[in-house]
Amino acid sequence: MSTTSEATPPTEPEPDGDHDDHAFFGQPRGLLTLSGLEVWERFSFLGMQAILVLYFADKVANGGMGMDPGTAASVSAAYGTLVYLVSVGGGWLADRILGSYRAVLWGGILIACGHYAMAVPTDAMTWVGLGLISAGTGLLKPNVASMVGKLYRTEDERRDAGFALYYMGINIGAFLGPLITGWLGDHRGWHWGFSAAAIGMTFGLVQYVAGRRHLAGRKASAEYALPRDAMRRAVIWMAAGAAGFAVLAGLLAAVGWLTMGRFVDLLTLISVIAPVVYFAVMFKSPRVSGEERGRLRPYVVLFLASVAFNFILFQAYSTMMLLAASNARSDILGFDFPASWYASALGAFEVLLAPVVAGLWVKMGRRQPHASNKIAYGVILGGLSFMLMALPTSGHDSDTFKMAAWWIVGSYLLLGLGDILVETSGMSATTKLAPQAFASQTMALWFLSLALANGIQAQVVKLYDDVSHPMYFGVNGAIAVAVGVAVIAAAPWLRRTMHPVH
Repeated sequence: MSTTSEATPPTEPEPDGDHDDHAFFGQPRGLLTLSGLEVWERFSFLGMQAILVLYFADKVANGGMGMDPGTAASVSAAYGTLVYLVSVGGGWLADRILGSYRAVLWGGILIACGHYAMAVPTDAMTWVGLGLISAGTGLLKPNVASMVGKLYRTEDERRDAGFALYYMGINIGAFLGPLITGWLGDHRGWHWGFSAAAIGMTFGLVQYVAGRRHLAGRKASAEYALPRDAMRRAVIWMAAGAAGFAVLAGLLAAVGWLTMGRFVDLLTLISVIAPVVYFAVMFKSPRVSGEERGRLRPYVVLFLASVAFNFILFQAYSTMMLLAASNARSDILGFDFPASWYASALGAFEVLLAPVVAGLWVKMGRRQPHASNKIAYGVILGGLSFMLMALPTSGHDSDTFKMAAWWIVGSYLLLGLGDILVETSGMSATTKLAPQAFASQTMALWFLSLALANGIQAQVVKLYDDVSHPMYFGVNGAIAVAVGVAVIAAAPWLRRTMHPVH
């Protein structure tokens, strides 16, 4: 699959929506539809992920899969790696074959089918479901974010605030999902929690189709569609490749070579190679102008900053969940709750803080910090959230200690604010820095930073059972802080080279 193939431009201009629309809190109405979709997509995805590592690590007698904690965290991270690796294909399919609207629609359908599969209480259906969710999320995530970017002109100062509101919608789902799935998983069984995720994604699809008239990029054809013959060949090659991969993987697993550990290692290797190759293709593409190529260089720095932050963030659903389940009190002010509810604290803080951040950027206008500094501050906050956890885990003679719930809540407060700064500024900058011919694919490249973060996490979390908790959280947090400081040091160069990003 070549990303440098000649594409046929659309015969009619792409509808950009009404850029002067201020109907939704001063933002375009299409933002409401896309935010609503993300509420339910994140409800299903993060609701499932909040209980996934606990399901992997739970005893078989309790309905779990009986993995040890380090393996459970590693497999959970590998699933996240696969989700975001597939996003590259999702961006390409939207640009060249499906178009953004249909890519998001089919992605949502696959996600819903995956969650329904996971509701079936067998190990085989769990793996089938995770595969479908990975494919669907890879179609949906890069393209829905690109559709948000299309609601605004490049110079529209509402863009960062719009992405902050969009991200607030994401985190309403991130807040509600673990509450529902966590309670069901704890009281009725893990597969009941997966069922709730399936229903949530179905609701998201319904409201997405109902609000499609307000969306830019809703046309049926792809914006840079391949010629008909090339499109037919591409579909045949993709279908043959998928079938061949499935057969090869099945044979290798049958003879005992493709173990779970080797599969995790393979995904990590791909997560390292893929962004290197993708950056090389974009830098060398004849369809990328010299000016656009110049803007890709600072984007590499933002990419690495995203990797450092998301390496910390994604552990909110792996090592932090395991720590909460084993070493944190599950009661606040006399109220008992499932350990998975801690994940809702992250979403709650982002729901509360996102409008504050959005309002602050609107009020400051051109006086607001440069996008690179916003991202750097977020990375530092993420590192501090981990360094904080070194304090309550220190000085214990055994692993049976119990820390107060407020330690994890405080860590998630720092992490939530950092997430708002990194993801909203990162996604907004991506839509501005993207070469025109790689619009959806450049957003997919941002998600490759999430794949790489998960790929690294899949290896590092194997140490969770082998080193002390203070060392694990302290060292990883300090590395993230160092990356954030380095981005701040590079700010003068980034400001010069990231025009039109302010």
